[in-house]
Amino acid sequence: MKNTFGQSLTVTLFGESHGEEIGAVLDGLAPGIPVDEEAIRARLALRRPAGRISTARREPDEFRIVSGVFRQRTTGTPLCILIPNTAAHSADYEAARALARPGHADYTAYRKYHGYEDYRGGGHFSGRLTAALTAAGAIVLSALAARGVRIGTHVLRCAGIPDRPFGDIAADLTALEGRAFGVLDETAGERMIRGIEAAAEAGDSVGGVTETAILGLPAGVGEPWFDSLESTLSHMLFSIPAVKGVQFGDGFALAEMRGSEANDPFRMEDGRVVTVSNHNGGVNGGISNGMPVLLRCAVKPTPSIFREQQTVDFVRGENAALTLTGRHDPAVVHRARAVIDCAAALAVADALAVRYGTDALARGWEKDGGAE
Repeated sequence: MKNTFGQSLTVTLFGESHGEEIGAVLDGLAPGIPVDEEAIRARLALRRPAGRISTARREPDEFRIVSGVFRQRTTGTPLCILIPNTAAHSADYEAARALARPGHADYTAYRKYHGYEDYRGGGHFSGRLTAALTAAGAIVLSALAARGVRIGTHVLRCAGIPDRPFGDIAADLTALEGRAFGVLDETAGERMIRGIEAAAEAGDSVGGVTETAILGLPAGVGEPWFDSLESTLSHMLFSIPAVKGVQFGDGFALAEMRGSEANDPFRMEDGRVVTVSNHNGGVNGGISNGMPVLLRCAVKPTPSIFREQQTVDFVRGENAALTLTGRHDPAVVHRARAVIDCAAALAVADALAVRYGTDALARGWEKDGGAE
């Protein structure tokens, strides 16, 4: 029953969708890191549902930091963030308690926790807990940015509509910071929104693909085998409930290339090592090579749909039919973008702490320590 991620910098999630509060504990943060509560609110706002393309459940996410911060800076002790749940409708889940919602964790949770789990709204398995993950990650995201490491995500594809991939990454990351719907081509974003609305009108849902760039990460971060940079990031990203696939660089497309196409030639540029292309997404041998780390996540369609579905009553052991009521997202990929940024920040910060020590976020990493 492990709810903690990380080795040197850890994050623990707790709470349930319809419980009194959800929250996160960050342990291993260096002392002296600035904590900007407005920056946390801005990240939570990007995750929060809005308009017809999201659930009608509207939580204000008025968080409280109850430990680990004094005078707007980290103390170095465990930092605990609490976020109250104020808009839960638990009655929506009582009548169908033993009906396994297709695509959800109702049945698997019942088998693991023997019926003692809080099943309302998905309980501890709910995407609601990504609010706590986002709040914790927002602190680390700001700390990384202060050290020159920038992270940003856009919706590369949704409802069959493509956005353009990253080009000038630094400029693209700046553009994304001011956009509520995270796309690089705003015309494509408008078409995606119409596609999400069409699925909602049909009582259905859609998924999508996100693309994330990590800019400014020094070469030499990550381990060669079980804690490779890809492994660490994937571990965290697959913890986001809707994520069902992660690839780095050209990912599966590499399987269709020859080595002469897939390899990234090395060159010297302004006194530093660079690669001419970036098919491998900034990682070689599980370790960052100093180029932008590029990754994509497949986000599945929201499993809560307003259509009759076949299921089972897992208490009675009978086949059944299920038609959902309540408030549900017709898509979550546009909201997942904010969660992915913060989750990636936590994974990168832990990898940096393993490489350079837990003070790295506060003091940076020196050139003579192997960074560039």
